[in-house]
Amino acid sequence: MEPLEPPYPRLLVDRYEPAFRFYDAVLPGLTGCTLARGNTSSGYASWDAADGRTALALFTRSAMVASLGEDVVPRGGGSLVIHVASRDALDSAVALCAEAGGVVAAPARDMPQWGPGLRAAHVLDPDGNLVELQTY
Repeated sequence: MEPLEPPYPRLLVDRYEPAFRFYDAVLPGLTGCTLARGNTSSGYASWDAADGRTALALFTRSAMVASLGEDVVPRGGGSLVIHVASRDALDSAVALCAEAGGVVAAPARDMPQWGPGLRAAHVLDPDGNLVELQTY
């Protein structure tokens, strides 16, 4: 099983609009990353590197809490997103994470409210960090 692209950090934020404005102001000049998705009110935004790969994403913590529950979503603010190639690969990735000591916080499920065709699973690493495994 090979991922489609390298993982990228996603910050879970309580104050989405000011966080969006900050990253939208600093990322292009400091890193060359440009806004690929989202705006000040979308609740989700991402910036891509010159090669088209996502470099950073912002997501409202409240949306993640609504999906997974307050007790599962860490307060630390971040999570790791890993894209996989297919539904079968997603199931294999969840199994691999569990075998490696992760805890399945939410099994693979369709999440059209987050994106057309999105299917995702959520796993906590051994230290409680949130990892989202996803495919489109």
